[in-house]
Amino acid sequence: MLREELALLPGPKLADGQPSWTLHDPTRNRFFSIDWLTFEVLRRWSIADAEAIAESVSQDSTLHLGVDDIEQVSRFLGENQLLQARPGNARQQAERLSKARGSRFKWLLHHYLFFRVPLVRPDAWLGRWQGLAARFSSRSFALLTLAALLLGLTQVARHWEHFAASLVDTFTWSGLAAYGVALIVVKLLHELGHAFTAKRYGCRVPTMGVAFLVLWPMAYTDTNETWRLTSRWQRLRIAAAGIVTELAVAAWATLAWGLLPDGELRSAAFVLATTSWIATLAINASPFMRFDGYFILSDWLDMPNLHERSFALARWKLREWLFDLGEERPERFAAGKERALIVFAWVTWAYRLVVFLGIAVLVYHFAVKAIGILLFVVEIAWFILMPIRQELRAWQQRWPAIRRRRRSLLTFLLLTLLLALALVPWPGRISASGMLSPVAVWPVHAPGPAQLAEMPHAEGSLVAAGEPIARMVSPTLLARRETAAAQLERLRWLAASASFGSDSRNRLQSAQEELATAEAEFAGLNRELARYEPSAPFTGRLYDLDPDLHPGQWLADKERLALLVGDEGYRVETYLDEEAVKRIQPGSSARFVTDGGDGTVLQLRVSHVDIDATRVLDDGRLAAQTGGHVLVRERRGQLIPEHGLYRVTLAVESPVGALAGQSWRGTLVIHGERESLAGRYLRNALSVLLREAGF
Repeated sequence: MLREELALLPGPKLADGQPSWTLHDPTRNRFFSIDWLTFEVLRRWSIADAEAIAESVSQDSTLHLGVDDIEQVSRFLGENQLLQARPGNARQQAERLSKARGSRFKWLLHHYLFFRVPLVRPDAWLGRWQGLAARFSSRSFALLTLAALLLGLTQVARHWEHFAASLVDTFTWSGLAAYGVALIVVKLLHELGHAFTAKRYGCRVPTMGVAFLVLWPMAYTDTNETWRLTSRWQRLRIAAAGIVTELAVAAWATLAWGLLPDGELRSAAFVLATTSWIATLAINASPFMRFDGYFILSDWLDMPNLHERSFALARWKLREWLFDLGEERPERFAAGKERALIVFAWVTWAYRLVVFLGIAVLVYHFAVKAIGILLFVVEIAWFILMPIRQELRAWQQRWPAIRRRRRSLLTFLLLTLLLALALVPWPGRISASGMLSPVAVWPVHAPGPAQLAEMPHAEGSLVAAGEPIARMVSPTLLARRETAAAQLERLRWLAASASFGSDSRNRLQSAQEELATAEAEFAGLNRELARYEPSAPFTGRLYDLDPDLHPGQWLADKERLALLVGDEGYRVETYLDEEAVKRIQPGSSARFVTDGGDGTVLQLRVSHVDIDATRVLDDGRLAAQTGGHVLVRERRGQLIPEHGLYRVTLAVESPVGALAGQSWRGTLVIHGERESLAGRYLRNALSVLLREAGF
């Protein structure tokens, strides 16, 4: 027998036009939508005989039922605890209830992933304030809010720089605290929007409180009684009421920001405006989770259980793509609507994969490490691996049919090919930008303002170590040296002519001190003048000589004359991340092509890999801002890499030809160790596990 307190209510028409009914369980405040077949069976449930019920329905309607249909309705009623307990079935019902609840571990798991905490029973209070709330749902208030929004957006456009600056200023501890308070206020108004709208259409609102999704608090309102409504447009208005309330708050807050003078009130209006927009667009309007956007879309399409139905359709389509089983569709829709539902299901799965992975990572990082690891595993297993396992189980159940289909063979061949591609070690080519430069290089500069006296070498000349490169004259230094030499001669004469009297000894000591100072000054001037006659510190060739240089020409301070390039060869330097460094070693071959050269391909070999990561990028030409590959941020005049990078030095083994004597940026390709895609991802996963396993 059916439970006596159940109520059968008329429901909305289904998408195919047939009527529906709503079965209300007031004890649990749950609603079940049933079709015409189930309704006809329930009307005759008191007959208590499956064959008689099926025969009666077939005689009195156009439906043709069998015993299997009656048993299916019976299972539906029993699984949802809608039948009275029979005297001899109490134990079976208790076992069924215990099985539905699951083990204690599953109970804890469910209540960790999602649970509700009712805080208030607002139904009577909502009834008392319904008259005031109705004014905010009137057409005139909606038009006034739209006008406020347009005026507010106009003010924001006129003062955009100030608005953007205010947004940046809120990224402080006090600003974030203000956002937290504003978010609580906005969410309270959001839930009141749902509650008052539901009350307006005659629905009871039994509870309001806080729901926890993976321990993240969210306000909720129990609006289950909206299933009593036969109009989907009324249900849609209730579902959209929260978002509409938030947008109304944002509109008036935006206008207030534009009209108020600078101060606390304007700051509060700014926080309310931005919080409402962000919360609405980022969270509530999304149809991919079971938030307001989902129920709005579900009611607009008039498709209850939109997620479950689209998922079932997408799983069916996946099996048809892979195995061509020829199974009947879970539901029939128009071709365009069917494609849209399948795409919606796949987008929802991708969206949830990203969201659940993000939540799992956040829980892992913010919880105690041991608990964080456990919760991370639980979320990945429940939200991601469990649905995959269920689909694989469905394939297992269909295995006899799958193995007979030709499409299955093609699918397994393709899967085998993909698996082989993942397991085959592929050449590990690593591309990056690099700098080609001589190993030994010495720029020749004028140490100060001077006149060129002699430049005995031409472009490309070979200069031996110790051989003079140029001779420059500094009249100022020469004059100072002549003065110092004369002073030195005078002091030497005074020191030599001093007698052995007491006064003479005092003068001698003073003269000797002055003589030592003069000798030091004279030696310093000679060393300074020696810099104006630079000699080669190593054997090499001169490049980058100015062809207009000639003896007698005046040179500016630090003016470059030439570049001495040693015979030690050339090298290429680059910076690679940890993943790339693991795949190379000293001796690995490489190729280099300059960005602006003649297209010559240089053969290289890795000569050195730094052990420690580079903290500062020395050569800005490798930064991404200047055309390189290294992502950097500037701090205190230094280029700081965004990620850990290691400097790699490569020796050039082929002639550089026309590239000699200069530094060139180019593209570098290093031939790393062969590695399979599966091996790379497995190694990365193991690396993360080992790194995070430390307590």
